Amino acid sequence: MSDSKVTKVTRQSYGSRIMQSIRGVLFGVVLVVIAFPLLFWNEGRAVQTAKSLAEGSAAVRSVPAESIDAANEDALVHLTGMATTEDVLNDSTFGITEPNAIRLQRSVEMYQWRETSKTETKREVGGSEERITTYDYSKTWSESLIDSTRFQSPEQHANPSSMPFSGHEEQASRVTVGAFVLSDGLIGRIRQAENRPFTDEDIEALPESVQERVGTRELSIRDGALYATQEPATDTIGDVRVRFEVVRPQTVSVIARQMKDSLVPYQTSAGDTLVFLQSGMHSAEAMFAAAVSANVRMTWILRFVGFFLMFVGFGMVFKPLAVLADVLPFLGDIMRMGTGLVAGVLAFSLSLTTIAIGWIFYRPVLGVLLLAVAIGALIAVKRLATNSRSATTDGPAMPETEALAPEATEPPTGMMPPSA
Repeated sequence: MSDSKVTKVTRQSYGSRIMQSIRGVLFGVVLVVIAFPLLFWNEGRAVQTAKSLAEGSAAVRSVPAESIDAANEDALVHLTGMATTEDVLNDSTFGITEPNAIRLQRSVEMYQWRETSKTETKREVGGSEERITTYDYSKTWSESLIDSTRFQSPEQHANPSSMPFSGHEEQASRVTVGAFVLSDGLIGRIRQAENRPFTDEDIEALPESVQERVGTRELSIRDGALYATQEPATDTIGDVRVRFEVVRPQTVSVIARQMKDSLVPYQTSAGDTLVFLQSGMHSAEAMFAAAVSANVRMTWILRFVGFFLMFVGFGMVFKPLAVLADVLPFLGDIMRMGTGLVAGVLAFSLSLTTIAIGWIFYRPVLGVLLLAVAIGALIAVKRLATNSRSATTDGPAMPETEALAPEATEPPTGMMPPSA
């Protein structure tokens, strides 16, 4: 919900818009150039990951977590058990202590102004442009400091220049699953946390430095969080909210390389390292299936990113044409539709071509099929452009008429011409 608004109106001349669009052509070319290696690299990454997952799925061994079998040394193993630790984690700033905790996380938020903007553009006859920008200001809790000096209206919406506390995390140094010791990377993957509410005893045990940092603000507990507020039960700019979360012992499923009593990343011959951890009980088949799905999702996300970069890049390359046509706004709209269509078809065709080349390099059979589809799309674009030019340059076709017979013709065979 908006607490206040500021509106700003700016105008840009026709010549200035043309020069700006021309300068944008270079950036558009850069985006197109970046898209090609991104798309090609993504196909190689996807194939390498797929091969690595297939190799791991064939090699993994499910073992009990309670004992270590030397015969599985350096093998890829799968196990399920309770992740536990004897470490005691402590947040010295707030005097919070949690025994047998895998992770203790502190999040700090400050009540601040946030600026959002919305711009409405009006193109006028002659090519000039008017922009009406509305800046909305709302109050929100944010973990990061919002720089109000960059606001359109900083005087009426000033935020503090610093936060009294920052977020912090403590992690256990030794976590075991049965007889196995988890690597730091695997410990970091145990993220299923629960709230650790503040209590009255916690406030009484707070170090004096906490009150010194918040100044005149009053400390209180609300919904399990520690608040430092200027006014009771009312949030004002500069108020602070502190929350704690703790990751406690829990059941996990792990796939990793067995190295003595440790679980570490497994190097595949295909090139990737494999190491998985999920909270709860999961079979090796289910964990590999989830990894395969994640690889497919990432492949399509990066394909879309590559296509989008190429589409935006071509759009910026063609933008000067639309701006030139803006001398009459409706012509500019028509030109934008046309250049947008061309940019989309080019981006699709070239993206598909790049992906096909990548597949030819990594998987030849499917790559050839994709390349054929891409070439077909390019041919369709060329024919569409040719037909459009023909339709605009050629006049309407004249109807065919039957030729008139000459006045004197040879008589049919066997017939005499009439006498004079």
